[in-house]
Amino acid sequence: MASMKAASTHHPTDGENLNGDHSEEERCPVEEVALVVPETDDPSLPVMTFRTWFLGLTSCTLLIFLNTFFTYRTQPLVISAILMQIAVLPIGKFMAATLPTNQYKVLGWTFSLNPGPFNMKEHVVITVFANCGVSIGGGDAYSIGAITVMKAYYKQRLNFVCALLIVLTTQVLGYGWAGMLRKYLVYPVEMWWPSNLAMVSLFRALHEKDPKTKSMTRMRFFLVFLGVSFAYYTFPGYLFPILTFFSWVCWAWPHSITAQQIGSGYHGLGLGAFTLDWAGISAYHGSPLVTPWFSILNIGVGFIMFVYIIVPLCYWKFNTFDAQKFPIFSNQLFTSSGHKYDTTKILTPQYDLNVAAYEKYGKLYLSPLFALSIGSGFARFTATLTHVALFNGSDIWKQSKSAIKNVKLDIHAKLMKSYKEVPQWWFLVLLLGSIALSLLVSFVWKEDVQLPWWGMLFAFALAWIVTLPIGVLQATTNQQPGYDIIAQFIIGYVLPGKPIANLLFKIYGRTSTLHALSFLSDLKLGHYLKIPPRSMFTAQLAGTLVSGTVNLGAAWWMLGNIENICDVESLHPESPWTCPKYRVTFDASVIWGLIGPERLFGPGGLYRNLVWLFLVGAVLPVPVWILSKIFPEKKWIPLINIPVISYGFAGMPPATPTNIASWIVTGTIFNYFVFKYRKGWWQKYNYVLSAALDAGTAFMGVLLFFALQNEGRNLKWWGSEPDHCPLASCPTAPGILVQGCPVFN
Repeated sequence: MASMKAASTHHPTDGENLNGDHSEEERCPVEEVALVVPETDDPSLPVMTFRTWFLGLTSCTLLIFLNTFFTYRTQPLVISAILMQIAVLPIGKFMAATLPTNQYKVLGWTFSLNPGPFNMKEHVVITVFANCGVSIGGGDAYSIGAITVMKAYYKQRLNFVCALLIVLTTQVLGYGWAGMLRKYLVYPVEMWWPSNLAMVSLFRALHEKDPKTKSMTRMRFFLVFLGVSFAYYTFPGYLFPILTFFSWVCWAWPHSITAQQIGSGYHGLGLGAFTLDWAGISAYHGSPLVTPWFSILNIGVGFIMFVYIIVPLCYWKFNTFDAQKFPIFSNQLFTSSGHKYDTTKILTPQYDLNVAAYEKYGKLYLSPLFALSIGSGFARFTATLTHVALFNGSDIWKQSKSAIKNVKLDIHAKLMKSYKEVPQWWFLVLLLGSIALSLLVSFVWKEDVQLPWWGMLFAFALAWIVTLPIGVLQATTNQQPGYDIIAQFIIGYVLPGKPIANLLFKIYGRTSTLHALSFLSDLKLGHYLKIPPRSMFTAQLAGTLVSGTVNLGAAWWMLGNIENICDVESLHPESPWTCPKYRVTFDASVIWGLIGPERLFGPGGLYRNLVWLFLVGAVLPVPVWILSKIFPEKKWIPLINIPVISYGFAGMPPATPTNIASWIVTGTIFNYFVFKYRKGWWQKYNYVLSAALDAGTAFMGVLLFFALQNEGRNLKWWGSEPDHCPLASCPTAPGILVQGCPVFN
């Protein structure tokens, strides 16, 4: 797909230079980029204006506070930057119309509160500020998760300065990785970051004036579907939640456990189930409209192979891992009798493992799909390293030898030559500074963090190794294979019985990678929309420092002032402060740090054979690479991507098969059929539609939360109960007694 070329209809943005005629050789070879991204620039547009700083810092602070606030509640909600992206536009235009245009001089620096019309470049940088409030406060907020677990669950008297250094160093560390990896993951045309095309389309829809035609303008199209999405989400979001998991198979066979295990969209394999909820479709793999077709196809192959072949065989044919004693699909931990595992029975008052109590209480068991999903994480990690080494290794090596300077540049790279680049040493100073402060934490507060200095260095080394290959996959396929399991698995062996060390190792490894990839994605967005690199550096660094500080400040206040926060047993039954997200973080620290992987995956462990999947994952990309060399004319062979195929069953649980199946179907409709047969419509509206659906759903989600759900005004009727498959969670092994389930003899 990267070799396709197509003509592009281009409309210049605000104040753009109209020199948009370029030779075919200069065009970006990635067709989706050539169709969507503008190929002109006006270097005279002001970027780091008063409006940019005011709206950017305000957006960043507001988003980080809201995301921190929501993440502790029973119904957590991540508010995306797209809300601010839309909200700041009228405010920016209002400021441009009303602020004085006088010139001011402070310490030799001349500036104006109002340098002219509010332009797209200001808007982009404001959104980059706001995105720091999402990537740090929403999604996988591991650093605050670790601090919450330390204070709320382990009852540690943590020092605020220590906590602040943990939060800020993990963010700045990722920023340092991003700067060091720019020449591999931002500058090459092949690294096109598909998710950014939706942002580019939205910016153009908000700022450009389409030529007069009979078809709807992109701005009008966006507003129409924003309204439709906003209004529609009242149904799956509040009035008719069953639309999120429409499991008709369970209605046809209401008394069959097997039928409900197969057909349940919520607790089963989801065969025949579907969702009519955009939030459900885009919840775990992002918007399917911005993911390239070859990536969707790879994920679809992995999904079908895993959910409809491997899991059924392991459950019904071979009863792998005593699978029939447990639900076929669950993220709970179980005892050998099929009941939920009570971790409090194996903990000492100091939250160490009570070995005698563990031996008496019994081993820990997982549902079959959960166990196999962990195994797939082993394979995905090594497959990612092998795949990138084979398919991208030579290019990375050439770029390492500075050959990238001689590589032919596309039009976007040539236009960016107008701006001063950020010196590499700026990023190097940030990287080394964050490493030094992290090591200081391990020396000064070693009893609290449990992770010694060499453990910190180990985490940094792991992050450095995996950020590049994971970044290559995300930049080309829009999928981000995680390595949480691997990080916790490794340190669980190295430092057994230390749950806090396990948490800290994960955040210094995995979280720094997450933020590095977020920063790299923003750098590519700036590359596409011609934002001066030094302006991007300033916005990202300022946004990171402000977001990290506000993130910890809000969390610290809530942990200290909300009585019994996260303590479900001590809270009032209707209290919203149950912290389900951080309960999972606590459970993970118990499984991988307290009990440790050796008891689960070591010699004699029930799940020891899953470790072979490390080797399987490392080997599988090799035959694909060999075939691509033997048959270079077969362009489809290199598109077989083993890490992305394995990503077809990533995130389950909590993702359900219905979430993933609906994502695959939706992506196929738009990025195969519409792209192939209605390319003009796809070029003009596809990414705008994705942004409209995201924004409308998010706006209504926030409104429903504050107006109704936060006040406890929930509906209770047949349509408000998702799934209607009560037997899907039942075991089928003889003699297992679980409340609400029949007993087999």
